[in-house]
Amino acid sequence: MENKKIEVNIFDHYNECVEDSLNKNKLKKGNPSGFVEIYEKDENGNKKLLGEHNLVLYLGREWLLSRAFNTDNENISPTKDGFISWFGLGSGGCIPGDPFDPISPTISDVSLTTECAINTDNVDYADFRDGSYYKIPFDSLVFTQDPDNDNAYLIMELTMTVGSYDANGNGINEAGLYINESNVGGAVAPFYMFSKITFPTITKIVNRQLIFNWYIYF
Repeated sequence: MENKKIEVNIFDHYNECVEDSLNKNKLKKGNPSGFVEIYEKDENGNKKLLGEHNLVLYLGREWLLSRAFNTDNENISPTKDGFISWFGLGSGGCIPGDPFDPISPTISDVSLTTECAINTDNVDYADFRDGSYYKIPFDSLVFTQDPDNDNAYLIMELTMTVGSYDANGNGINEAGLYINESNVGGAVAPFYMFSKITFPTITKIVNRQLIFNWYIYF
């Protein structure tokens, strides 16, 4: 019997076969995203300010493959040893002159439009340059069940606090999650953006705390 070579091609598009319970109506083919809720913390509890959809960027998706297979991709800068570990803020996420009209992030973005300095002396923060820290650590990471997908643990919930003395004087309207090879205070560059969100401007002042709940799902 003649030997024959049999080739089997398998294409696994998670975006087409997994129903998204957080973003059913707005998830676009090829553009995985998630959801972010922003709260103001005050003496009466947390007041919800808004909820918006974020976008996982091409660079983040390229890096995920490298991370998943424990193999560096020589075509990108983030290595397989990095992980999603920091949060940053910006003030360039809205149309100039209209602080309540966000500019939607694009899949090819690699940075915030205008980064905000966050704190000058909190050693738990990272990316120190020009006299300030530009990255905040996560308060918590919680593996979360997706009720629309048989309660499988397909969602990661991240929580970050922008404290009373953080980023004051800024009109905050964009934020991002970053890949780095350390989650220890004082971590240094390079930082690579994994996902990004823009939203109507929130003015950050002293004694105003903001809580970000950021959901990533697969």
